[in-house]
Amino acid sequence: MKKIFLMMMIAIAASAAAVAQTKTANGANSSVESRIVALEKQSWEAWKNKDTAFFQTTLAEDALSVHGDGVENKSQIVKGIGSDCDVKSYSVDNFKFVMLNQNAALLTYTGMQDAVCKGQAIPTSVRASSVYAKHGGKWLNVFYMETPMTK
Repeated sequence: MKKIFLMMMIAIAASAAAVAQTKTANGANSSVESRIVALEKQSWEAWKNKDTAFFQTTLAEDALSVHGDGVENKSQIVKGIGSDCDVKSYSVDNFKFVMLNQNAALLTYTGMQDAVCKGQAIPTSVRASSVYAKHGGKWLNVFYMETPMTK
């Protein structure tokens, strides 16, 4: 009887451990996820307000941004933030978060935007991806890509 009780306790403990692992699937950490989602939301607000200082401090030195016009490095991104777009409104939602390892994370989401960049209306609906990496204890954006939505 003691062996059955012990086996049941081990099974319950193993089940609890499996449930705990499910909550952190792909290594996702809710506090990291919250921080990165907040940074991404702040980046859209900074874009709207042409706040280049925000991007100077939250983009990694080797950051890249991929759009239909090509690939931009950090200095090109920051310069464009200050001058290229007039943003009337935006919204972001449907966030999906994956920890790639303890120092890297991927965030995907949808964005709606009413903006003109370089004299051209930009796509209203986009799917966006951002990769963040931890540098010196701080989460920095290293990659951003936007794709116009077709559906």
